[in-house]
Amino acid sequence: MKDSILVINCGSSSLKFAILSNAGQDTLVEGIADRLGTEESSITFKFEGEKKSMLLEDGSHKSAVAHIKDWLSDHPAIARALAGIGHRVVHGGETFSQSVLIDSNVLNGIKECAQFAPLHNPAHIKGIEIAFELFPGLPQVAVFDTAFHQTLAAEQYLYPIPMHFYRQHHFRKYGFHGTSYRYISQRLAQLVARSDQQGVLVAHLGNGASVCAISKGLSVDTSMGITPLEGLMMGTRSGSIDPSLLSFISQAENISADAALDVLNKKSGLLGVSEISNDCRTLEEAMASGDQRAKLALDMFAVRTAKHLASMATTLESIDHLVFTGGIGENSSYLRHVICDHLKALNIRIDSTLNENAPRGGTTSINSATSATKVWIIPTNEELMIALDTISLISH
Repeated sequence: MKDSILVINCGSSSLKFAILSNAGQDTLVEGIADRLGTEESSITFKFEGEKKSMLLEDGSHKSAVAHIKDWLSDHPAIARALAGIGHRVVHGGETFSQSVLIDSNVLNGIKECAQFAPLHNPAHIKGIEIAFELFPGLPQVAVFDTAFHQTLAAEQYLYPIPMHFYRQHHFRKYGFHGTSYRYISQRLAQLVARSDQQGVLVAHLGNGASVCAISKGLSVDTSMGITPLEGLMMGTRSGSIDPSLLSFISQAENISADAALDVLNKKSGLLGVSEISNDCRTLEEAMASGDQRAKLALDMFAVRTAKHLASMATTLESIDHLVFTGGIGENSSYLRHVICDHLKALNIRIDSTLNENAPRGGTTSINSATSATKVWIIPTNEELMIALDTISLISH
């Protein structure tokens, strides 16, 4: 029976993949091709509890997908069960408000949205085209990070700039991490009856970080904008700042506006403030040994996350649930504590013992008995959403 889905998440220099079966519930194999485009590129397969890595000869995306196909040739039972391929696509613009079966029109639509995601969309297109070439005949589906936020009202998604920029160029807030938010909303509905009729704040915190307000199962506001640079401070991104800073940085360093933008995207955030690392774990270790720069970076991250969560709350009738997810949200008890400490005015309080002892990789509630809002840690599962969307679309 063909019930397995190959999920591909193609980045500019990496390619994550997984094969899921049993309606996406079981992960048969997963892995990542890293440092693509360099001589150090490699691919790692995690199968039956064992990891195997090998160098990629030419370091290309095509070489990575070819290795996945070779692996499937060595595991014919898994290969025979493959029903389709699901691709994560970062930017769907206003063209795509839900997942779609990929054909030439869809591919052209993804290409048109590439102006808003020049790092991501061209890589997705490359991954899709290679997958069609190496897996001829297998149906393929695109699942968009932006689609979940297509329910935002105009007063939320429009920028207060001359309207012709929106009419002619579609410059607006799009938001990201939508596949994660959709999963969290559905998972919460399994845990709490009627939560899909309530107000939910979600903090998806990782190297890329954003927050989202979900009312009655629909996205009503989110912190990222036309690109993932808006909103929270992140691993290497500044998040929202005075736009004039772009000009000041450009003049101060005698660099172009694009080079200044590069500073905000790749050299700012936790990395820029700490001058140590963009990795939260490294910074928490440094903070524990007394490094004040690491503590400042983490506390700035927490303050900005709390501010954005509080602003998102203005779109809800009530704040019934606050969910932490993503690598940092799921694993950093320190940042959860500081973020919630800044939300006391909203009567959001956590139990420090529950927070400190939260099981790694588990779903748990950590609010105190006096908190007006239920506070959760729920691990996200974007691969499952991509697999389910792919199954749904290819079976119709």
